[in-house]
Amino acid sequence: MGDVLSHAALPGICLAFMVTGTKNMFAFLIGALLTGLVASFAINFITARSRIKEDTALGLTLSVFFGLGIVLLTQIQHSPNGNQSGLDKFLFGQAAAIIQSDLLWLGIISLLLITLCALFFKELKLLSFDPAFAKSIGFPLRPLEFLFMLLLVTTVVIGLQAAGVILMAALLITPAAAARYWTERLGQMVVIAACFGGLSGLLGSWVSTFGTQLSTGPIIVLSSTALFFLSMLCAPRRGLIAKGWRAARLKTKLAEEAALTALYAWMERNQQPAIPESELPAILLEAKLSPKQLDNLVRKGWLCRQDGALTFSETGWKEAYNTTLFQRLMEVWAMYETSIDSPVPLQEVGRKEEFPAQLRRTLLGLLHRHQHAPRYLPDHLAPSEQGGFL
Repeated sequence: MGDVLSHAALPGICLAFMVTGTKNMFAFLIGALLTGLVASFAINFITARSRIKEDTALGLTLSVFFGLGIVLLTQIQHSPNGNQSGLDKFLFGQAAAIIQSDLLWLGIISLLLITLCALFFKELKLLSFDPAFAKSIGFPLRPLEFLFMLLLVTTVVIGLQAAGVILMAALLITPAAAARYWTERLGQMVVIAACFGGLSGLLGSWVSTFGTQLSTGPIIVLSSTALFFLSMLCAPRRGLIAKGWRAARLKTKLAEEAALTALYAWMERNQQPAIPESELPAILLEAKLSPKQLDNLVRKGWLCRQDGALTFSETGWKEAYNTTLFQRLMEVWAMYETSIDSPVPLQEVGRKEEFPAQLRRTLLGLLHRHQHAPRYLPDHLAPSEQGGFL
């Protein structure tokens, strides 16, 4: 919608210039607002009164209004005062052409937009994420939708002179997309997106001063894109580096658990506290493990080699027993999920500490009933009565 409205603003700007004959920021704002609102109403009308889907209506409206804007722009350029109009700068923006009076209008309108967003933040949030709930509690959806479109069109218009019709959509979307990587809360995301947008403007304006042929608008958009890629890579929770690190840790953890349970299962089945080295290849093959994973457990101090055999250290026994017990508790819970009254869902339990105490005892009783509880430990180790873990 932001992309459509930025393109739909062009014919409004051209019509305002044709009517006034001067480059007046206030007149441009009124003209762009009118054509932007007409474009938004056209999209709603097409989707409500025809079988055309919203994405098709967006593309259709963008093409028609932008085409009309280009026709009017060409007409103006061939008029007697066309050479002085400079309206073609609205296609890609020219921040250097902004004069003090324009800047004053930009500041006033920006402050008004921020104030309205702050006052109606709760209503706009509900409208964006759950309009059905907003309607059910009595919010007036039509006026709110009109307000939202008015704010969006005004935002597009006041940025046109700096970024241009074609690039304005990037300034609407990219800072918000970058901010999404840094938080899970909408209020914080709005503030971060505003900071990213402002920083993009500062960086783009500064970089564009290093060359005479560097347009400020495209450089601002490239700065915003650079901030987006930085966020995508480096954000602490959702960034690719953090996700890759967590995925690597999870892969290592799963490999360790698979090795512990495979080794423990052999010892439990054979009632032996140590595994001969000759048995290891078969165990590794069955569990789809590698010797490197066993070496990692040795380095962690959970396994030790002695007299041509592999055995657990005391810490290793605890880890192997607890891991095996946790997996078997989860298996029996999955079997009886529909008949067990649990305060937490099965999918939300990822560690033994997350089991409620009563649930642990219930599941342990079911394990003993099925004779599937881990039953092999050295004599000096004994499981706890509260859930069976060491």
